[in-house]
Amino acid sequence: MNHHVQAPTNDPAASTPRTMRAVVQDSYGSVDALRLDEVAPPVIADDEVLVRVRAAGLDRGTWHLMTGRPYLMRILGFGFRRPKNRVPGLDVAGEVAAVGAAVTRFGVGDEVYGISRGSFAEYAAVREDKLAAKPERLSFEQAAVVPVSAGTALQALTDAGRVEAGQSVLVLGASGGVGSYAVQLAKAFGAEVTGVAGPAKQDLVRALGADQVLDYTRHDFADGTRHYDLILDIGGNPSLLRLRRALTPGGTAVIVGGEEGGAVTGGFGRSLRAPLASPFLRRRLTMLASKERAADLERIRELLESGQVVPSIDRSYPLDRAGEAMHHLETGQVRGKVVIVV
Repeated sequence: MNHHVQAPTNDPAASTPRTMRAVVQDSYGSVDALRLDEVAPPVIADDEVLVRVRAAGLDRGTWHLMTGRPYLMRILGFGFRRPKNRVPGLDVAGEVAAVGAAVTRFGVGDEVYGISRGSFAEYAAVREDKLAAKPERLSFEQAAVVPVSAGTALQALTDAGRVEAGQSVLVLGASGGVGSYAVQLAKAFGAEVTGVAGPAKQDLVRALGADQVLDYTRHDFADGTRHYDLILDIGGNPSLLRLRRALTPGGTAVIVGGEEGGAVTGGFGRSLRAPLASPFLRRRLTMLASKERAADLERIRELLESGQVVPSIDRSYPLDRAGEAMHHLETGQVRGKVVIVV
């Protein structure tokens, strides 16, 4: 992997310009709060890598950070009156431009992907433990839409869901960012997968490899006709009772975020109630608090290289149209993922 000739440098000034183009946000708000500006490149810490951004992915987390809702996030330290990071964007793919003094896994010129602080820019700072080598068979655009969503899907299935080969898995929100990876990963782990999506996205969920596809406008997954060993509820909003009703005895439901609910806890209110109810039930209800870690990216990379998992890109936008990209994500029309090309 380390076929670079430049000596690793801790001095970004040697290889990076004094200013860079970046999308910035000075207050919480709608997409109108985003604007393109010339700013100084980020200064990296000893354990960070400076990445020359080639592409940046969008995810729901970035949207929540833009709007500052639910308010719970502000209390958790993302910035009370305005975003702590002026430059939005978590998912990133690009080349290493400089490395911090303590970084050992990467050198200048390496192609990487991971989770940054501020990827809607020409350069982004990324902690070494949130970065991995870019899968060779993927373009930068494809790699950039993997880390947050695929990492979340992997943790929902394995850490929280304890998925096993031969189990029946139901994915609510199968056509979205996390869901499109959850379907493919569950198949790769040997499960039988049913995906739930709207009428316009049935074909996508089938193409992802789902064994069955339910149209939520016509079918109720909790009508008692079928039961599932594992349910991933990704941004849906069914009651905990309906989730329980669709589980096999001893089955598990994992709540991965949620887009409805009040301004304070948002959809996370349900996520917080689930584990509290669970100790008294035969069926396990749990929530996912996803972690950002390179080990997941390494594991996903193998599945990407083998072709068992393929990123599904709906649309790409240039950096100066990041607001439009975010608006497209807001509409709920996205099939798979949206990417910004820098």
